[in-house]
Amino acid sequence: MQTEEQLRRAEQKYDELTERLQDGSIAADPDRLAALMKEYKQLTPVVEAYRSYTACRNTLAELDLLLSDPDCEEELRALANEEKQTEIVRLAGLEAEISRLLMPENAADARDVIVEIRSGAGGEEAALFAHSLHRMYSMYADRQGWTQNIMSLNATELGGTKEVIFSLSGDHVYQKMKFESGVHRVQRVPETESQGRVHTSTVTVAVLQDVEDVELELNPNDLRIDVFRSSGAGGQHINKTSSAIRVTHIPTGMVVECQNERSQFQNKDKALSVLRARLFARAQAEQDAQIAAERRTQVGSGDRSEKIRTYNFPQSRLTDHRIGFSLYRLEDVMNGDLDAVFDALIQAEQAERLAAQGGQNE
Repeated sequence: MQTEEQLRRAEQKYDELTERLQDGSIAADPDRLAALMKEYKQLTPVVEAYRSYTACRNTLAELDLLLSDPDCEEELRALANEEKQTEIVRLAGLEAEISRLLMPENAADARDVIVEIRSGAGGEEAALFAHSLHRMYSMYADRQGWTQNIMSLNATELGGTKEVIFSLSGDHVYQKMKFESGVHRVQRVPETESQGRVHTSTVTVAVLQDVEDVELELNPNDLRIDVFRSSGAGGQHINKTSSAIRVTHIPTGMVVECQNERSQFQNKDKALSVLRARLFARAQAEQDAQIAAERRTQVGSGDRSEKIRTYNFPQSRLTDHRIGFSLYRLEDVMNGDLDAVFDALIQAEQAERLAAQGGQNE
């Protein structure tokens, strides 16, 4: 393997860390202990795979030696040949696993995100499903220990959601949520349907990387900020004072409204965060259009107009159309159990990145 020396260095570092973690003085320094444990955990899967790879390769060498012996009995030779074929397959799998583990992490995966969910075709049923998707992501965020902050919410009288914008912060949020951008289609019998017919509705989801001021600076001269009174379903959302904020980015025409907070300043900060995230996403999209290779290493295009997933309630089926993945436990998914879905998408992305990496090395 081309990475043999790299793997040997990783194994040596791993052994050094194992010894240091057994040193009693390290335990007395919580910060140092945490840093060493983090490095140890990162190296563990790589070293374990490398050691399995080395053992497998040694086994193959022993089998080849046995098979080259002219005095080897035919029955033993047959068993050795069978074991050799098994080890060859295992070795190939370990090589692929090591290549995946050594693949550099996408720096953006560690970012927090801003999620925008909007009801699409289907009227009130689409709004109700938008509410269901927001609930699904909220429950998943709770499972992951992420923090959610609702930035804007436009609800309907029947409990649906026309639009909701919220942030998610925590450990590697973008790594999971980046796959959610696109059109989500639901097929189910609405509560208002007396004939029991299945209706199809759509909801659009956009996942934006949350960026800091220093990463994308907004020119105050490019902004028009209007103040107005909050409004919406439910008296609790209506303020008697003008605290809602509408920010217009003059060069692009982008408009962001935030009215959930009672304070003008809080609504303004949230609106600027959303605007910054949208502008960053727009700049990235323009860059991706110029660098086609970046698009080839993603699962699907991430285009908001692309139908990425179907939620079929009569069949209790979720299907992700980008990778042909189906799961027949929709109720669990809607209650925030998204691990199987995200794991399949991450594996597909890694396979595409490995394939692209292999093509570049040829």
